[in-house]
Amino acid sequence: MQPLRIHYFQHVPFEGLGCIRDWIQQHGHTLTATRWYETPVLPDLQDIDWLIVMGGPMGVYETEQHPWLSIEKQFIADAIQQQKKVLGICLGAQLIAAALGARVYPNREKEIGWFPVQFISQGAAAFPATVFPPELTVFHWHGDTFDLPPTATRFAATAACANQGFLYNSKVAGLQFHLEVRPQDAADMVAAGAHELTPGPCIQSAATIAQLSGLAGAANTGMYKLLDYMATL
Repeated sequence: MQPLRIHYFQHVPFEGLGCIRDWIQQHGHTLTATRWYETPVLPDLQDIDWLIVMGGPMGVYETEQHPWLSIEKQFIADAIQQQKKVLGICLGAQLIAAALGARVYPNREKEIGWFPVQFISQGAAAFPATVFPPELTVFHWHGDTFDLPPTATRFAATAACANQGFLYNSKVAGLQFHLEVRPQDAADMVAAGAHELTPGPCIQSAATIAQLSGLAGAANTGMYKLLDYMATL
């Protein structure tokens, strides 16, 4: 595999790359970052091959509180237009959807914790079955959802949220869920967002999240397969 120049967007200190960083290091890719919670510095798009957009507790539409969201969405749109690989996770997927003109809005239920996702491997625009099994339990932490962007293809869903993953023009993927989260990453998110763990049909307690964190290994394997596949595009 030829080394790639990967740049990532991070929105809060407690939602980093997780196991994605391990994959990047193992394959000898270069890595740069824009941390929007610090003094953000954007790269020249000519200097990157792949943009990875991570999660965060803010909403795509909260531009008054976070004016940089408009700048970020435009950069994502430019990266897609220039045929870069783009992967978005949770807020990152919502930002990609918004950059492509889709609506982002509160879902009827929050999903927080370890819940199964069903994957679709049929159709020319879906990931092959070698990337994702029919179902995989993964970590969720989101209250918003999105409409599918025009011409995008859905490849993942849950009972509580129909649009869990989409592909656009083969090189762009959005995941509403977290495959990258390791047990410590989940613990960090719980520590930062404990106020959101209120009773709900799709909200687990901090104790349950910790008890189920052994599921991270299989989810991380899914992330590695996804990254391997996208690296060849």
